[in-house]
Amino acid sequence: MRFRLRVCLLAATMACAALHAHATPGEIDLPAVPLAPQEVADAAPASSPAPGVVTRLMNTAKGFLGVPYLRGGTSAHTGFDCSGFVRAAYEKATGVLLPRRSAEQAEATHKIDRTDLQPGDLVFFNTMRRAFSHVGIYLGDGKFIHSPRTGATVRIEDMNGKYWRLRFNGARRVQALHASAAPISGRALYDLTTH
Repeated sequence: MRFRLRVCLLAATMACAALHAHATPGEIDLPAVPLAPQEVADAAPASSPAPGVVTRLMNTAKGFLGVPYLRGGTSAHTGFDCSGFVRAAYEKATGVLLPRRSAEQAEATHKIDRTDLQPGDLVFFNTMRRAFSHVGIYLGDGKFIHSPRTGATVRIEDMNGKYWRLRFNGARRVQALHASAAPISGRALYDLTTH
């Protein structure tokens, strides 16, 4: 119990320092902390995330529109592959650091039914004759955003188009996104869920 209190006080102190340093009310910029797959999956029950968190995630993801595909890419400066794009969008918008590969992202997140998809959920496709070989972020209304392939750029597509409909492999929810009604950071979430 003492450790949790100390961690919470440290997180609060860091949050105040970040707010003061950046002078941007309502925004806390704490470093992201990588979470183990089980920590991401078990952070909270499936529920609706705070609208502000989802909006920030959607805006961040859309801010990467036009960034070129690069196999193994993890940066908007050089390019993204599909899982690098998802990881970067989540880290920048929420502070949650997802695993690097799409199959690992599927394993680290909570399985949901396609009919339960909400904006911010992950959608997976079998594009390379193996499960969970491609990932994107669901935007709502049957649309998702992703970094598709060599020669293409981050773009929005319709999941109901024949190509994607036939290759749909599953939907997952990032439980950490649903853990709090307030904006979350990787550091605070890691501290609160691992001890």
